[in-house]
Amino acid sequence: MASWVLSECGLRPLPRIRIYPKPRNALASNNTNLSKIRTLPGSKANSFGSSFKVSTWSRDRKNSWGVLNVSAPLKVEITGQDDKDKEAINGVNGLGDDGEFDPAAPPPFRLSDIRAAIPKHCWVKDPWRSMSYVVRDAVVVFGLAAVAAYFNNWLVWPLYWIAQGTMFWALFVLGHDCGHGSFSNNPALNSVVGHLLHSSILVPYHGWRISHRTHHQNHGHVENDESWHPLSEKIYNGLDKATKLLRFTLPFPMLAYPIYLWGRSPGKKGSHFHPDSDLFVPNERKDVITSTVCWTAMVGVLAYLSFAMGPMQLLKLYGIPYSIFVMWLDLVTYLHHHGHEEKLPWYRGKEWSYLRGGLTTLDRDYGWINNIHHDIGTHVIHHLFPQIPHYHLIEATEAAKPVLRKYYREPKKSGPVPFHLFGVLIRSMKQDHYVSDNGDVVYYQTDPQIYGTRKSD
Repeated sequence: MASWVLSECGLRPLPRIRIYPKPRNALASNNTNLSKIRTLPGSKANSFGSSFKVSTWSRDRKNSWGVLNVSAPLKVEITGQDDKDKEAINGVNGLGDDGEFDPAAPPPFRLSDIRAAIPKHCWVKDPWRSMSYVVRDAVVVFGLAAVAAYFNNWLVWPLYWIAQGTMFWALFVLGHDCGHGSFSNNPALNSVVGHLLHSSILVPYHGWRISHRTHHQNHGHVENDESWHPLSEKIYNGLDKATKLLRFTLPFPMLAYPIYLWGRSPGKKGSHFHPDSDLFVPNERKDVITSTVCWTAMVGVLAYLSFAMGPMQLLKLYGIPYSIFVMWLDLVTYLHHHGHEEKLPWYRGKEWSYLRGGLTTLDRDYGWINNIHHDIGTHVIHHLFPQIPHYHLIEATEAAKPVLRKYYREPKKSGPVPFHLFGVLIRSMKQDHYVSDNGDVVYYQTDPQIYGTRKSD
């Protein structure tokens, strides 16, 4: 039953925008035009630095830390799909048949138009600046632990748990940048830092990196997205009452991430720790084993610390902050794809494209937390161009707004602490339950009986 609580799900990657080094268990694309490839501003064709071989179109990717996959799109301009995105389904230029803006209508701009609006320096990665954030966060993490251990009283512990859990989340975000290749142009540096950061908070770096890449490649697709995509009506109706309540009753969905790492979601096979999982292709086997070994080493360190300082002290210093980190991760990732006041579309079949799926993502304002967790709330541009470093995302977003127009949804301004987002989360959990089994453009629907009431949204 607990597995149904998993909120991060996915099937096979969608065939259209494929940058895997070799095909996975999905159909080959009919629409991909590989003859037209555009190099990003400030980048060298097919290379990030001297040693970073982009595996976008290569079938001979090495099994080493030195060659990483970066989430789509790296440098690919698929003109056939871009042209399709300019065609209207329910009208043109983002307008429906009634002349009102329709968020499901194909946008009147292309991915290349957004890319061209972003200043060239926003694509430049500064490894020294990236490392400065790692040093900053590491100093804060160890400083918080030292202070809490020194005072060791119940007035300090709750404050420590919240602060340290938030810092664990900040470490995850920096490791996330390593996984995208936005940390630096040096793949070895990205891999080493990513392993240190993610292993320290019990995340298998390469296993997560690969599944997260699938999420970016298939964002907004009902079946193929890998993170927080909706249940179909048929699957939803097959759940028992208790399972539905677990999935849509807080705080249970906010604790799903560790379970997801081990078993993914119902109907999907594979673990982020197992090299033979359906998540991975054979060439990724060594990467997955490396990350699993690092994760196991961290478990060993924690076991030693449990004997050295006692399990209760370890629980207070590490266990509870880890739980807070998991809640942050699930909260943020959920709200970047759910909870807007206006119902936003999900796609399948021929109506999905990389651009249309990416435009359904949401920016969020986290107040004082924005700087702490490295502006991860600036999410729309990140999803479309994940190779942009986090410290350029705000500027890149501002530059892209004139192109995006109504397809960009300005986030509600937060106070110092983003308490308003808890209301957004609760409302979404009460309303966003499933989507129709039919149709290539669908919206969340509400089960009026899930909480024992027939009141509809």
